[in-house]
Amino acid sequence: MSNEAFTQLVDAHYAPLYRFALSLARNQADAGDLVQQTFYIWATKGHALREAAKAKTWLFTTLYREFLRGRRREARSTSLEDLPPGGSELAAEEVDRVARLDAGVVMAALQEVDETFRAPLTLFYLEDLSYAEIAAALEVPIGTVMSRLSRGKAQVRAVLARSGRAAPGEVIPFKKQHVS
Repeated sequence: MSNEAFTQLVDAHYAPLYRFALSLARNQADAGDLVQQTFYIWATKGHALREAAKAKTWLFTTLYREFLRGRRREARSTSLEDLPPGGSELAAEEVDRVARLDAGVVMAALQEVDETFRAPLTLFYLEDLSYAEIAAALEVPIGTVMSRLSRGKAQVRAVLARSGRAAPGEVIPFKKQHVS
């Protein structure tokens, strides 16, 4: 791959990969490292991809794998003192209903969702990937993607309810333009 073609690939996919990495890593430095590692892997192995149209999916899959590999490394070195306190039950008190939620509130709630559900939510709502593309990127069946999206939205609703931004049973309008 020529330098020009590589530069075009980076220009086309850097921002969406960075957003995805940030949603996973939850900090800018780690997100930047994940994206850099993804493009490094592309530079060394990307030539093996037979269909250029699949580059986007390949990049997201590689980034996700690198994130998981890093999490496994961290898990091996985590001590009991480093573990967060358990329990994430919904607050028992009544919360105020909110007629409209802005993207910032929903994005903050998304950061509290389990990573298993956060990844497909981010890929679907922020990166505009199809179910099939998400399934390929995360290496899971399409049915699993659909289930994780549904369960992830339920977790976002629960987080918003706990924070007083929405009532426990309130329907949050999950539309791509609301979470961009």
